[in-house]
Amino acid sequence: MDFTQLKVAVLAGGPGSERKISLRSAASVQEAISDKVGQSLLVDVTGSDFELPPGTDIAFNVIHGTYGEDGSLQAELERRGVPYTGAREVSSRLAFDKIKSKERFVAAGVSTPTSLVAMLDELDQGTVALPCVVKPPREGSSVGVSIVQDAAELEKALEEAAKYSPDILIESFIRGKELTVGVLGGEALPIVHIQPRSGFYDIKNKYPWLMADGGTDYFCPADLSDSVTQEVQRQALMAHNSLGIEVYSRVDVLLDGDEKPWVLEVNTIPGMTESSLLPKAAAAIGIDFATLCLKIIEFSLP
Repeated sequence: MDFTQLKVAVLAGGPGSERKISLRSAASVQEAISDKVGQSLLVDVTGSDFELPPGTDIAFNVIHGTYGEDGSLQAELERRGVPYTGAREVSSRLAFDKIKSKERFVAAGVSTPTSLVAMLDELDQGTVALPCVVKPPREGSSVGVSIVQDAAELEKALEEAAKYSPDILIESFIRGKELTVGVLGGEALPIVHIQPRSGFYDIKNKYPWLMADGGTDYFCPADLSDSVTQEVQRQALMAHNSLGIEVYSRVDVLLDGDEKPWVLEVNTIPGMTESSLLPKAAAAIGIDFATLCLKIIEFSLP
C-alpha cells in the first residue's frame, strides 16, 4: 500500500503507571515511520480529552497499561470514528484483565498456571499453596507482582498487589525459562528467551534505564528444540486466539523443567522501542523496526 499519503497520530504517555515507558515507545515509533508516511505526529495523551491533528488517517496506539491497553482508548477512538492500530475494544478489555483472560485460556485448553482470586480482607493466607505469584489483575510491566517463597513474604506481597486492585490474582509458581512469543497477522514470530541477571523479569529488569539497577539478557531465536519451539508457539497462538485479539500481541510464557510451556498473559500493546521484545522477534526473520510499524498500520486499517 502507499503509506506516503497517510497522516499518522502516534498516541503516547497515558495516565497510568507505565507513562514513561509509553513515551519512549511512542518516540521510537514516530521516529521510525517519520520518513515512511505522509506525516507523523506525536500526541501526548493524559485522558479522554486528547486532541488529534485534523485529518488523522490512523492513530498508532503506543500507550501501555491503563487507558491505552484496557479498552478505554479504543472505545473513545471508535466513538470518534478514527481508525487505530492493534486490538479492538472488546479484546483489549479481555486481555488486560488477567482473571478474565485466564478463564478464556482454561476454556480453550491453553496450558496456564492454576490460580485463585481473592480480596485481601477475605483471604485465609493459610490456604495459599507456596511458592506462588501474587499480582494485581489489571496492570502491566509486572507492576505490583511478587514471587512468594514462604509465608513470611505473603502478607507483604498481598498488600503490594492491593495498592493497585481490590481483587488479587494468586498463581502457582512455575520455575523455568521466561519466554515471550510475538504474534503478528496471525503468525507466531521466533521465540525470545528472557534471562534476567537477577530475580525475575520485573519492571527494573525490563527497563534498567528507568531504575538504578537491573538488567536482562535476551536470546532470539531461543535455543530450544524444534518440537518445543513448535509447542510454545502453538500455545501462544491458542492464547492469542482465545481472546480474539486483532493484528498483533506478545504472549508471555514460562517453560518448566520438563519443557512444558505455561502461558501467563497476552500483551496487546507490547513495548515498541527497537530493543523491545516484539521488534527483536521480528528482526530475527528480517523485519526491521520501521517495517514492523508499517505492517501494524497496514493490518490495522479497515
